[in-house]
Amino acid sequence: MNARHRQGGWIGLIVLLFALVIVGLLAQTILKQYGLLPSDRVTAKAGPRGVGPTTPVSPDPTTTTFGPANAIERARGVESTLQQQTQEMGQRIDAQTK
Repeated sequence: MNARHRQGGWIGLIVLLFALVIVGLLAQTILKQYGLLPSDRVTAKAGPRGVGPTTPVSPDPTTTTFGPANAIERARGVESTLQQQTQEMGQRIDAQTK
C-alpha cells in the first residue's frame, strides 16, 4: 500500500481538530460580544465581589431597607410610567387619525 494512503486517516483527524479549534475561537468571540461570556474589559471594570470591607453596613438594624420591597416599588414606578406613556401614545395616535 501507499504510505500516504495509510496516513490519510490521521491527516483528516488533524484537519478536523484544527477546524474545531477555529470554530471554538469564533464562537467564544461571538459569545463575548453578545455578553454571554465575560470579557476581559468587563472583569477589569468590575469591583470586588461578595461581602467585604467595601460593603456599606448600617449600624442601626431598624434603618435597614430591604431589597425586595425596593424592587417592588421600582417595578410599580416603571409600570405607572409605562401606563402613562401608553395613554399619551394613544392620545397622539387618536389626534393624528382625526
